[in-house]
Order: sequence, then structure tokens, then C-alpha cells
Amino acid sequence: MIRRIMLALTATSLLLGGCATNRPKVDQTAFLAAKPHSILVVPAVNQSLFVDASNYILSSLTIPLANKGYYVFPVNTVKTVLEQEGLYEPEKVQDMAADKLAAMFGADTVLYVKINRWETRYIVISASTTVDLEYRIVDKTGQELWKARQQMVYTPQNNGTGNLLADLVVAAVSAAIQRAAPDYMPLVHQANSQVFYLGPTALPPGPYAKGPEIPN
Repeated sequence: MIRRIMLALTATSLLLGGCATNRPKVDQTAFLAAKPHSILVVPAVNQSLFVDASNYILSSLTIPLANKGYYVFPVNTVKTVLEQEGLYEPEKVQDMAADKLAAMFGADTVLYVKINRWETRYIVISASTTVDLEYRIVDKTGQELWKARQQMVYTPQNNGTGNLLADLVVAAVSAAIQRAAPDYMPLVHQANSQVFYLGPTALPPGPYAKGPEIPN
């Protein structure tokens, strides 16, 4: 019985679900006209109950934006400088005028991120992990150039063994593991790839783009 359960567990797969993909392409006229070279990523506003979600998001944004061909100010340095200015709370940072933020670092644009959901829900013998993120890029005058929202979902999918009891045990164990140690970062990387590379909101290549785009 244990062997069959373990075999079934190794066959567990990921189901990544996003928002509807049949969305019209976003108007990029303002972004193209602005021709930004650099992006300042400020701390994300976290509306979820997961305290460290903002730090996880910050760590995920530099590579995909740099791969698109934009200079990204080092996020940890930015966070430290803001804190030295007394700006510890992301809400206060994002409430600042964009021209003041941009001027502090000499940035062309500012990227704001809001975390709407960052959670794992457990129902009997199933678990579902969700991240829901909003992104917005404005220029140094405060004009909005681009925005996107993406939700990604992870749900363990267990292949049936033909034994109802074993399948129930496998489902319960998988759900318990997911609840105890949910891995949010694959969902975050998927969301970033969807909005920056793959979806109708995909950013135009920046001035430093080299070769084919490499999703993070």
C-alpha cells in the first residue's frame, strides 16, 4: 500500500491556471512614445496575510525586466535608500509623487506592484495556492504607460491508482504537504512571464535587449 501511495505521489503534476488568455492586446502607444531606458522597482504593496510576500516579489522582478532590455535599479539598494529617507512602508512609497521617486534615482520610469492574493486554501483533501498581482509602470511625470494584472493558481493533481482508499490517502497527503510548505515562487515567475513576455500586455523590447527573450 505504501509503495503504491509513493508511486502515485511521484506522479503528481502541477496545474497552473491564469486569468483568461483571450484578452485584447493592450495599447502600447504611450510606452513606445516614452522610450524608457530604466525602470525603478519600488517595494510592493502587500494586501495579503503573508508578511514576506513583498520581499519575494522584489526578488523576482529584476531578471525578467533586464532580459526585456531595460536597466533595473538594484532592488535591495533602492529599498535601503528609501528606508534611509524614512520610507519603510510600501504604501507610503507608492503614495509619493512619481517625479520625486524618479528624481531620487535618476529613473525614466517607476514600476508599482500590488499583491492582492498570496494564499493557500485547504479544503478536506485538496489544497490550492494562489497569487494575484497587479503591475503598473508610470513615467517620471506620473503618466501611466502600462499596466497588467495576473492571477496564477497551483493545485496538485493526483493520478488515480485504481484503489479508492489509496487515491484518497494520496490526495490527503499531497494537500497536507502543499498546505504545510506552499511554494509561491513558481507562480510568481509564471505571472511575471505572462505579463512581461507572453500575454497581450507583453512589454516592447527595451534599448538593451540582446537576442531572443528569455522568460524568467
